[in-house]
Parts: sequence; C-alpha cells; structure tokens
Amino acid sequence: MTLRMHSLGRNYRALIIGSSGALGQAFCQHLRSDPNCALINELGRSTAIPLDLEEPDSISAAAASLSSSAPYQLILLATGLLHREGVEPEKSLKTINPDALQSVFQVNALGPAIVMREFLPLLDTHGAMAVMSARVGSISDNRLGGWYAYRASKAALNMLIKTAAIEHARRHPNARLLSLHPGTVQSDLSHPFRGARAARPAKQAAAELLSVIDHSSPNDSGGLFAYDGKRIEW
Repeated sequence: MTLRMHSLGRNYRALIIGSSGALGQAFCQHLRSDPNCALINELGRSTAIPLDLEEPDSISAAAASLSSSAPYQLILLATGLLHREGVEPEKSLKTINPDALQSVFQVNALGPAIVMREFLPLLDTHGAMAVMSARVGSISDNRLGGWYAYRASKAALNMLIKTAAIEHARRHPNARLLSLHPGTVQSDLSHPFRGARAARPAKQAAAELLSVIDHSSPNDSGGLFAYDGKRIEW
C-alpha cells in the first residue's frame, strides 16, 4: 500500500534528519513512494552534507547549505541516544555517570534545540516539523523509575518543543511542531532490551507516525503524541 500525505499539499518538500537510523530509513522509503512528495533531502553524520548532533557547528552549516531548497513542508528529526559504548540506561541513582549524562543530553535535547533553532526558519508556514521523543519523557507517566538520563533528556526535549511551538505560532499560526513517541521499534536502540521482543518493524512505525502528522492540526502544535495518535500528558 502506497502512503500518501494529504495535509502538506502537492509537490511538498521533505527533510529527514537522522536518515541512516531504522526509523529515518523507513521515513525515507515511505516518502519516496508518495506521489505528492517532490523532494527528499537527507541529513546525518555520513551524508554528503554532514550533520552531527554532538557538533553544533555542523547543524548550522547544514541548515545554511539546504536553505536554498526551502521552504520544507515536512521536517523530521529521527534521532535519539539510549545506549552506546560507555553509555547505558541507569538502573539506580548511584549509577549516574556525568559523562554519560552529558552525552545523552547532547543528543536527545541540546542538539535538537539547535536543530529547531536552525531549521524551523526553513519550515513552510503551513508545514509540520516532528521530533522523535519518548513516552518515558512524560513525568506523570513515570511509574517504574530508572533510566535517569534518557527520561530526563526526553522530558527536557518535550519542554523545548513546547516552548518553541508557542514562539513559532506567534508568527506562523498554521504551522505544526510536534513531539512524537514512536513506541518500541525494531532498531539498534531497542535491540538489547527486554521490550525488543514486542518491537514493531520500523516501516510500520514510520507509517503510523506519518499518519499522526498528517491528521494533526495547528492546535496540536507543541503536544506529545503516541504513534496511535493519542496525546500523552506531560
């Protein structure tokens, strides 16, 4: 089944940041098959124009390089850090490591803040920008504890998105800036963990998230939504 986005108009331009990840690749696959999509630009650490969330200057440079293709009707930030060498989700407060905490915040909150600063000006006045967040960033939904850095960084990301959405709406009331919870997706991020057994294919998750974006309205801007379209409270 071919996915078709309806809310972005015909010949819309899309920009995928984090296009090499499982979700990023799946987003690109769907958008390439959409007859309404006229252009897809991809950004990541290894793309022709590199963008690395841990190198803020690369974010600014990438935005400047792609400004000639603006405005974009769709911008997706499909990145996140839960674990890598030297970074593991904390099971208790005593295992918090300052270096790991800084790394997680850089990728999950600080880098995305610079992305919004640089790329929101390239968004069409009726366009949508969506950032991959996580349900565990909801303070009211936290019932299990643990995962300090990941939870806190996603909570910070949600606040950054909410605040940016309020500011952006003052000049562009018809645009949408959304925080999205993809759920557990089959990817390197989820692979080592128990929940990975119930993970959904990235292509399915990407289609669900694109549908959420397509059915959203400017009134939803600044909100956190799950892959099934349900709003998640802060």
